[in-house]
Amino acid sequence: MTQVKTGDTVSIHYTGTLADGSTFDSSNGRDPLEFTVGAGEIIPGLDQAMPGMTVGDTKQVAVPADQAYGQHDPNAKQAVPRADIPAEIPLEPGTQLQMQTPTGQTVPVTVADVNETEVTLDANHPLAGQDLTFDVELVDIKAA
Repeated sequence: MTQVKTGDTVSIHYTGTLADGSTFDSSNGRDPLEFTVGAGEIIPGLDQAMPGMTVGDTKQVAVPADQAYGQHDPNAKQAVPRADIPAEIPLEPGTQLQMQTPTGQTVPVTVADVNETEVTLDANHPLAGQDLTFDVELVDIKAA
């Protein structure tokens, strides 16, 4: 049987869970996730678990935060004057927005806190600092 190697394009079904057992994402009811192994298209901890698998294999992969979305960085939070944000933009804590950097790059942020004068925006990935577990089934391999 063909085993996955770096450079192959694979399709997987997966369910991702947090340490408390709650599901944060799943391909159930959707098409399998397709990516090229070793190309940096998915989080490193899951990518590194693919080589050696064959079609039909299942495995559970524990991915520490450092091999997923990294640790939560307190420096990724920024307070912005409330007056600098257009009135039509919703500012409820937890709302996800997009900011544009001075160089034109788009950065996803989450409203962390709002008061009379400031809005605190958090550019950390929502899963930063979390250890993740994936139940994976290899559906297909397209050899490199």
